[in-house]
Formats: sequence, C-alpha cells, structure tokens
Amino acid sequence: MVKRSRIIAFFLLVVLLGGMMGTTAEKIVKNIKLGLDLQGGFEILYEVKPTKEGEKITKDVLLSTVSALNKRINVLGVSEPRIDVEGNDRIRVQLAGVKDQNKAREILSTEAKLTFRDVHDNVLMDGSDLVEGGAKQTFDDKGKPSVAIKLKDANKFKEVTQKVLSMAPNNVLVIWLDFDEGVDSYAKEVGKEHPKFISAAQVNEVFNQTDVSIVGNFTVEEAKQLADLLNAGALPVELKEIYSTSVGAQFGEQALQKTIFAGVIGIAFVFLFMLIFYRLPGIVAVVTLSVYIYLILLVFDWMNGVLTLPGIAALILGVGMAVDANIITYERIKDELKLGKSLMSAYRIGNRGSFGTILDANITTIIAGVVLFAYGTSSVKGFATMLIISILASFITAVYGTRVLLGLLVKSRVFDKKPHYFGVNPKDVLDIAKVTDDTDVPTKFARLDFVKRSKLFFIVSGAMFAIGLVLLLTAKLNLGIDFSSGTRVDLMSEKPLTTEEVKQELKQLQLEPKDVVLSGNNNEMAIVRFLGVLDQKEISQLKSHFKEKYGIEPNVSTVSPTVGKELARNAFISVLIASIGIIIYVTVRFEMYMAIAAIVALLHDAFFIIAFFSLTRLEVDLTFIAAVLTIVGYSINDTIVTFDRIRYLMKKRKVKTVDDLKDIVNKALQQTFGRSINTVLTVVFTVIALLLFGSEAIRNFSFALLAGLISGTYSSLFIAAQLWLIWKAKQLKKGKQKRDQLEAEPEL
Repeated sequence: MVKRSRIIAFFLLVVLLGGMMGTTAEKIVKNIKLGLDLQGGFEILYEVKPTKEGEKITKDVLLSTVSALNKRINVLGVSEPRIDVEGNDRIRVQLAGVKDQNKAREILSTEAKLTFRDVHDNVLMDGSDLVEGGAKQTFDDKGKPSVAIKLKDANKFKEVTQKVLSMAPNNVLVIWLDFDEGVDSYAKEVGKEHPKFISAAQVNEVFNQTDVSIVGNFTVEEAKQLADLLNAGALPVELKEIYSTSVGAQFGEQALQKTIFAGVIGIAFVFLFMLIFYRLPGIVAVVTLSVYIYLILLVFDWMNGVLTLPGIAALILGVGMAVDANIITYERIKDELKLGKSLMSAYRIGNRGSFGTILDANITTIIAGVVLFAYGTSSVKGFATMLIISILASFITAVYGTRVLLGLLVKSRVFDKKPHYFGVNPKDVLDIAKVTDDTDVPTKFARLDFVKRSKLFFIVSGAMFAIGLVLLLTAKLNLGIDFSSGTRVDLMSEKPLTTEEVKQELKQLQLEPKDVVLSGNNNEMAIVRFLGVLDQKEISQLKSHFKEKYGIEPNVSTVSPTVGKELARNAFISVLIASIGIIIYVTVRFEMYMAIAAIVALLHDAFFIIAFFSLTRLEVDLTFIAAVLTIVGYSINDTIVTFDRIRYLMKKRKVKTVDDLKDIVNKALQQTFGRSINTVLTVVFTVIALLLFGSEAIRNFSFALLAGLISGTYSSLFIAAQLWLIWKAKQLKKGKQKRDQLEAEPEL
C-alpha cells in the first residue's frame, strides 16, 4: 500500500531544513573568525631568555611576560589576539588582522627598558623610577611632540641632575630605550644623524620635581608609541624570534576568495556525480551533504574556532570524504536489490551492514586527525580541527540523516519494484527464489581476476619503490624552510614578474636569495628563499620596500634551525604514532594480519607521495605532512571496506583450502571495486578543484593529496588484500600440517 504521507513528510522536512539553513547560514558565516592566513596578520614563536646572567625562566616569569605582551597588543588595538605559553621557555603570539605588521613586530619585541645615563654610559635612573601608567604624549614649549613622564621620587631626580651638572662641559643627560651593554655607547652614537638614544638634553640647572619631559625628534605617532610602551611596562625578559610567518591582507583576501570558489566547483561536481550515479539516494545525499556543511560551520561558530586556509581545504575535502559514508550505504542497498530482495529489506540490511564499516573507517581517520592536532603548528591544527569536526558531522548526517530521509522515501512504498530509481539496472536483479547464501552479488567486475595478477602488482610496486629510493638518494627532497630553516618570502604584483627583476630589487636591500621561483597564471607571484633567518630590521625593510614597489605587502616566514629540526622530528613522530594507533585499532576490530597488511599499504602510499615530490621537486612543508596523514586516514578507509567484505564472505563460507581464500579475496575485491572507484572520484573532484582554482598557498598540499589518493586506491585494491592472502594462506597451510600430524600419530 502506497503511503503518500511519507513523501509529503520528506518534502516538508527538506523545506524545513532548507529554510533553517537559508535564514541562519549568513549570520553563522559572518560570526566565524578568520585566521591570519585569510585576513592578514602574523604569528611569531619567541624563545624567552633572561636579561641577566644567572636568572632563570620560571612559570611566573612567562606569565608576567604574557601580561606585558597583552598590554602592548592593547596599544595596537588588535581584537582577540592569541598568546600561548609553550613548553618551559617559549611564547607564541598570533595577531590576525593587524594593519601595520612592522610596527606591531617592533612593539612586541622591544624590551622597553628606559634608562637615564651620563655621557660615560653610567646608569643614573631606570624605568623602575617611573610612576606606573604616568607617561603621555604632549608638546614642548616650541610645539614639538614630546613625552611627559612622572617620577616616583623628586629628590632622586634632584641628585641625578646635580651630578650631571657637575660634569660640565659634559653635562648631558642621555635617555636610552633598550641600551645594549657592551655594544651601545653615547660616544658612538652622538655624531650620527639618527642616534639610537631617544634624547640627549644638556642639564644647566638642578631640578627638584617629578614631572619630566622627554624631548627628541619625534613625530606625534612616535611620541605616542613611546608613551604607550612605557605605560605597558618593560619586558622582564629578552624575546628571540625562532619562528615567524606573516601574511599580507591582500594575500589573505585572495586566498579566501579563490579557495571558496574552488570549494563551490568541487562540491558541485560531487553533487552532480551523486545525482547521476545514485539517482534517488543521490538526492538524499545532496540534502544530507548540505546539512553537513551547515552543521560544520555551526559547530565551528559554537567552538569560537578560527578558520584557516587549510581549514577551508579540510571542509572541502570533508565533503568528498563524507560522501564516502553515503556510497558505502548505497552500494550495500544496491547489492541487496541485485540479489532480488525487496526495497524495504534491502534498505534495512544495507543500513545495518554498512554501519560497522563506516564507524571503522571514520575512527581510523580521527586517529590521524588527533595526531595532526597534537603535533601540528597553528595552521595544521586548524586543518586537524576541521577534519575531526567534519568526520563527526559526516557520521551524523550520512548515517542518521540518510536513514531518516531515505527511510521516508522507502517506507512510502512508491518506489517498490523500481530498482532503477536506486541506480540498479533491472536486468541485474536476480530471481529471489533462486538466490541462496552462496549466491554472489552480480557485478560488472566479475571477470577481473585480482589474485591471478597479484605478482604483477607486487612487481609494479617493487619497481616504483626502487625508482623512488634512487630519486630520494640522488635528488633528495626539496625541503621548505619548515624543515631546512631559513626565510621564505611570497611576493605578489599586479603585473608579471621576472626573476631578474626580483633579484635586482633584493640587491637594493643588500639581500642575496638562495632561489627565486615564479608562480601564478601570469607569473604575478614570486617565491623567494634565503638560507639564513632574516632579522626584524631586514624583514621590516623588505616588507616596506615591496609594498611601496608593488602595492601589496609580501608574506614573510622564518624558521630557525632549532625549530626546523623540531618540526622534522615531530613530523616523523606523528606518522609513527598514527600508524601504531591504526595497527592497534584494526587488530582489535579485525585481526593482526589485516592490521599489518593495512600498515604496509599505508607506508606504500606515504613513500609514493614522498617519491612523487622528489621527482617533481615540489616543496615539502608542514602542509605536506598534513596531506600524508590525511591520506593515511583516507587510504585505510578503502582498505577497511575491502577487509570488511572479506570478513563477511568468510562468515558465509567454510574456508578449507588456499583456493577458497583466493576466491574470497577475489570476490571481495570485485564487489568493492566499484565503490572504491566512486569514493576516490568524489574526493578527486574536490582535490582537482583546489588544484585548479584554489590558493597558491595550498597548491603543494593539493598535489600531495592527489598523488596519495591515486596510490591509496591502488594499494587498497592491489596490495593490502593480496598481502593478507599470502600470510593467511601460510597460516592455513601450517594449521593443515598440524592437523595432519595429529591424525597420523598412533593412538596409545
């Protein structure tokens, strides 16, 4: 009996979901905070060092430093800065949306230690003699900008001015900011046009007062900045930059626009594919995937999360990966329909049979995501956070959302005996009366003998491994500054650039680059790398020069050798931990042989990506590691689906011989081959969209994903299952030999 009320309920539910998303989505998107790589800004990792010999960096010192930095950031007017203490002697500062990066950098790193000295550089007074918060920008009697400060003790200032006055004709009171002992001196600076000291006033009388004015060649802005710094207080430590990355506002804006456009294109292709290939369930997939995207943004807003460029990439990839759960369910339903089951029965069995597979596949990807979050830097953490949220959201929408919506359509009975609405050709449907437990699901790939060609697959992989090894030993990897240390500068112009032009501009700044690589559709971008780490002054000059030259502030990233080694070590540890975690999980859920085979396949994929990058000379950076771990999580999905089908077939049949094992593996691969191709295609759509239309900043990341997807599909189908077959066959033979020996022993 047809229940049209279910169809009405389906449409009402879809309209309700559409209305809710349509009316609230814009507000949610506006609430989400953008990371510095999308709105411009910078991130610096400081190593905290004591200012005096023998002093120790304690937790209290670090917290005091964070407090001082917060006061300085308030001076900059940056909303929602992020300052984190890392380890025992490091502080990470992230400022998104800061307009004047050079000024911000200077204000953060300046110790702001004010000292009053004589011409022989002897300290007479220091910042501790100032009233807290007593500095302000004023004007002197000639109308020039100055800084008024308030002293705690008028008598002390009287003694200081009396002493300086007695030193005539050298009766000069010199005021310094961050005097460097053993390096700076009044004698060296006094003849310069722009001396390092901020004021040098001649003392002609004794002053018995607390109000003092610092007069120098200030602009109003400089005088205000000095007053703000003095009010914020001196830093109790010295800060040394060991890692930094900065993004110009226009770079961030362009990256955001291009990547969102790429996402729209990629997701549109995924939707189109699902509609064409799965038809009615495809419509349900489009609805649930739309809800999935909305749900992710909603959760991210609730979490007060910061959206980064890799985070957007994770969201786009998540759509391709989320559809994997839909495909697993739909393929199981199609299998049951082909065996002649009723639509209702196929729906129930398909949902029940796919749940465990989807759960296993998602948990293994979550393991990779958690490891990425634990060992990644801020942008990689953003990717990992979005990846984990995507997996959880996809599980809710693809499993439960699909069940509700598809259930309404199935239970309406409108589509009974109409398998073509579910992507099944009526010619492929078997007569239920002739179907037994041993009947195999009809498949287009039944003629393919995967096991027979296993040696060929191993030879191909062996040859690829040998070629890759030779490449790595000879050409090695083109390591980015994340792992090799140094400085990277990204330049952008509105007109095409040339290598010679960029080098000439750098020569004016007395900078010698290691290499200059042009990129972009019209060579409007240039990537410049330096062997050494540029200091704050050099970075400031470089940014100002190219902003004036091209009108666009460049991106600058620096990594010290210490941090470079740490990042390389953490990358290795993260891949190792993810592999161990997956081995343990697959062993518990399946068996040890399957776990080992899965890990061999994963290492095969990781090595293929590395060899591909060695061959193409693409730069290896932190996002490369994120791509490798994403592929580790995704590839295991494919392998688990194959192993799940092997386990299912082994429960149906009694395995007595090696030929039985071969037949089971062959059947499992034949039955999951179409699903593997479909799922990889949906992710490939999104990756290619990112490659063609996305930001240059994640281009290498996208290449790594594409190489890994191809390798991952190959290894899941042709390596993992074949390895398991070899080891399981040996185990079966040993078991048979033991049984034969026991049967041959005479009874006592």
